[in-house]
Amino acid sequence: MDELQDVQLTEIKPLLTDKNVRNFQDVDCQEHDIETPYGVLHVTMRGTAKANRPIILTYHDIGLNHKSCFNTLFNFEDMQEITHHFAVVHVDAPGQQEGAPPFPAGYQYPTMDELAEMLPSVLTHLKVNSVIGIGVGAGAHILSRFALNEPSLVEALVLINVDPCAKGWMDWAASKLTGWTSNLVDIVMSHHFSTDELTNNEEIIQTYRLHIAQDINQDNLALFYTSYNSRRDLEIERPVPGLNEDEVNTLKCPALLVVGDSSPAVEAVVECNARLNPTKTTFLKMADCGGLPQVVQPGKLAEAFKYFVQGMGYMPTASMTRLARSRTHSTSSMGSAEGARSRALTDTLLEGGATVGHNNQAAPQTTEVSC
Repeated sequence: MDELQDVQLTEIKPLLTDKNVRNFQDVDCQEHDIETPYGVLHVTMRGTAKANRPIILTYHDIGLNHKSCFNTLFNFEDMQEITHHFAVVHVDAPGQQEGAPPFPAGYQYPTMDELAEMLPSVLTHLKVNSVIGIGVGAGAHILSRFALNEPSLVEALVLINVDPCAKGWMDWAASKLTGWTSNLVDIVMSHHFSTDELTNNEEIIQTYRLHIAQDINQDNLALFYTSYNSRRDLEIERPVPGLNEDEVNTLKCPALLVVGDSSPAVEAVVECNARLNPTKTTFLKMADCGGLPQVVQPGKLAEAFKYFVQGMGYMPTASMTRLARSRTHSTSSMGSAEGARSRALTDTLLEGGATVGHNNQAAPQTTEVSC
């Protein structure tokens, strides 16, 4: 996997590198505009849905679209083994797709609840019975709401930077104050990236700042941002296994929670983990990674996702993969602390996939990846 390099820039140029341009491209896709109860959704489909198995359905975060949020991950070579087994459907929130026209004056943007209620129409249109959802930030919140509303349609969720909580009044006041002193692009950038990332990762920060400012319609973005900031609490609570699992409101499907260790969303994801069924939830915290793990560490996320779906029984268990080989090799230095962590990682990822899919009585998996 290509490593991100620190670079010294003498000036900010409004250009994307060839690598980033390629990562924003779709490959062999079909586009659909689908009518729903709350307006039209633009979706992009890779591959053909296979009988008796779900599709992978993605939903992006604010300030992004499916290309800038997910194409780095899905164009990564290790994901090809997974997409060979699944069709992929990318959903763009209303007005966030590339080249989207502005909404007319007075347009009422869907709430987060309504955005979730638009998704069954997508499955009906594409003649799909169920999904494995991958969502980031606002998209993770929407997919969580979708799974709570329609548990029979969601077989599993990968939730990156998910926040299960409503925006508190203190956060609301802070965002209002920030809105008076910052432009929308700066606000969205601080949603995605920590202060350290904004200072140190100049290449990726430049790329995404320009993308948010130039490629996303700013009026449409403001509407999506306001909808996310007005979200309701998911109102989920952790069940007591064997006691009240059928009574509490929580996700019924296996869930893989992902966050970078320097992401602004760490506390929110930890809170979500505390509210979910521990026998069906895996918490993956990526070391040396910030707010966009699917962009910065696509190889590690692809590897974790592969174990996740293998545990559900949808993919054959592969021979030792690149991540497992690298981690196992690291354990040869038995005296090092890094070796111990690496050995634990390999075991936990292998066990985590199987546990999520097959053994609901196993202990919860909390995995910290050292990348």
